[in-house]
Amino acid sequence: MTFPIDPRHLSEPGLAVLDISAADEDTAHALMDGLQQLWATSGITPTRREPGQPGVRARIHAHIRTQAPRDPLAVPSKGTGIDTAKDDHAS
Repeated sequence: MTFPIDPRHLSEPGLAVLDISAADEDTAHALMDGLQQLWATSGITPTRREPGQPGVRARIHAHIRTQAPRDPLAVPSKGTGIDTAKDDHAS
């Protein structure tokens, strides 16, 4: 079963609709998680099984010109209170 693509999800450059086919839910979820680490996406969406077809299917929407928000605890930077850089004034 194929679902139509809503034109608003492709209304400007950088927007994409990704149909995912994977052997199992864990694989599909791992791929969706990886994509949301790169770009702004619709996140991890539910998977579905289609009768007579192997594996699972999912669809996500991505904006490839917008990077995913960075978790300040995963990549410490100034202002987080957990800076990893050495203090230039330390002796």
